[in-house]
Amino acid sequence: MTIRQQLAISIARLSQRVLKRLTNGGSSFPGQLAQKIDPTVFQAITADYDVVMITGTNGKTLTTALTVEALRDQYDHILTNPTGANMLQGIVSTFLADRAPKGARKIAVLEIDEATLNKVTAVIKPKAIVFTNLFRDQMDRYGEIYSVYQMMLDGAKNAPVATIIANGDSPIFNANRLDNPYQFFGFNHLPPQEDVALDPNTDGVLCPICHHLLHYYLNTYSNLGDYYCRTGDFKRPALDYAVTSVDTLTINQSDFAIDGHTFQLNIGGMYNIYNALAAYSLARFLGASPESIKAGFNRAKRIFGRQEAIHIDDKNVLINLTKNPVGVNQVIDLLTNEPDPYTLVCLLNNNYADGQDVSWIWDGHYEIFKEKGIQRVLYGGMKADEMKKRLLVAGFDESQLVYVSDLTQLPAAISAVDTKQVHVLATYTAMLDLRKTLIQQGFIKE
Repeated sequence: MTIRQQLAISIARLSQRVLKRLTNGGSSFPGQLAQKIDPTVFQAITADYDVVMITGTNGKTLTTALTVEALRDQYDHILTNPTGANMLQGIVSTFLADRAPKGARKIAVLEIDEATLNKVTAVIKPKAIVFTNLFRDQMDRYGEIYSVYQMMLDGAKNAPVATIIANGDSPIFNANRLDNPYQFFGFNHLPPQEDVALDPNTDGVLCPICHHLLHYYLNTYSNLGDYYCRTGDFKRPALDYAVTSVDTLTINQSDFAIDGHTFQLNIGGMYNIYNALAAYSLARFLGASPESIKAGFNRAKRIFGRQEAIHIDDKNVLINLTKNPVGVNQVIDLLTNEPDPYTLVCLLNNNYADGQDVSWIWDGHYEIFKEKGIQRVLYGGMKADEMKKRLLVAGFDESQLVYVSDLTQLPAAISAVDTKQVHVLATYTAMLDLRKTLIQQGFIKE
């Protein structure tokens, strides 16, 4: 390690200690500072780690958390970025803050923003990169899914020996493959059918070879499943890891099998089984046994804002992050498993981190809430007017909608509703604002 690298690390770590003492944030600044002093600092602080990266539209945070728990028995020390600081500076800051024991076998399990992957792999070479899924998301920032996929490919090209562990159920990941080694995961939990009908609004279902519509033997949700092209040879690749059964799906639990091994998560939703499958695939690639992975999944806790369960007085509140059409529809599908009456809360922001274009809510199936007999919806956020308009079009009456202009008033509004169960759908910064309020008012710990 050079003197300049040592200086960059020392100064950056000092800034971390100061920021931790004086503020509640600063997760990215120390990394920015270190890189400014020495652009090669990343290579120095990551040299002793095995590194794996997880990227994609949805599920990065939970997949990362599950992978960390699944690898506890494999590694002496695991570094990760649990705050969601998945841009380059935040990742540098994560390494700066790490204090691994000398001689420990170390691994870094990193959640990486799709658009940042290229910058990160330019300075650090992972052993594996997981592609979780790819859906329309923040189109004002990213563009179409094909543009995002190219960003991911460009990032993987920087690490030509890294194994790409990709969602085989996603057609786009089987197109324009790199020379990297590949492994695929997916679902084989139902007998194949001849031609499964998809939702007519599904994106990404054109064959990349002939551009005809893909057909499906099995469809889990959106464009994921066992796909094939009738006019050519394009089809789902052989799976290295597969969900072989889905036994229980409730609002609070998922029971399923991967490669014949049974697992349980204390959260619901088909999309979270995909996250577990991705974590399992990565852990198996790194040598973990199914038994170790199962023990890790059993240890895993809910991630903040992702089916985070809290109590506001006598109300049971579940907070769900929603940020794009596929994500919100999977949460809506999850809530169809709620056996009890509930009040709905919809918080819609359009800060940069949320995506400034909120037209995606019009692809959300909010009509299902009306069909299920939801009687009261609290709504708010920067784009509350747009949220209200969507709920009115979904069939709700003005009398059923309650505007909460200030999030500091939301806990009291939730406490006053008639139902014991409350489900919150919030965009990213709205979720962070809500959690800040809940911390300040003592409903959750920081």
